Amino acid sequence: MELNTKGRYAVTAMAELAQAADGTALALSTIADRQLISLAYLEQIFLKLRRAGLVESARGRSGGYRLARPARDIRIAEIMHAVEEDMRMTRCGAEAATCLPGRRCITHGLWNALSDQIESFLQTVTLQQVVDGAPIVAAPPVAATRPLAGAAE
Repeated sequence: MELNTKGRYAVTAMAELAQAADGTALALSTIADRQLISLAYLEQIFLKLRRAGLVESARGRSGGYRLARPARDIRIAEIMHAVEEDMRMTRCGAEAATCLPGRRCITHGLWNALSDQIESFLQTVTLQQVVDGAPIVAAPPVAATRPLAGAAE
């Protein structure tokens, strides 16, 4: 799975807002220039973020957007859901009963479980952790792979 640009750009732009001093509003054009993101695309993303209550707009000469809540209180999963980023690894949507015509694919359970792990992880990471560079979770060590019994070496 690869996240589409909508989710990645939304998190990146929100991180820019989180870094703004004292909740200063940032113009979308500033974020677009800093992150090399299309201004028109950011406008679409911020419409959804504002509707979700994650950002608020500030009018006037120093206008732009600021976070609606402290970065420590905003979970990355909230941002992803606000911009309707699909975090499912299955071919079917979360509500669909089948991946293939009339049946589930043989690996449906595997990809569905992975989707749940991604969702759980993003629920634990705050925007502040991203800004601090610290959403690191200790991963279990990866066991060395060995050839299967009877396989040619």
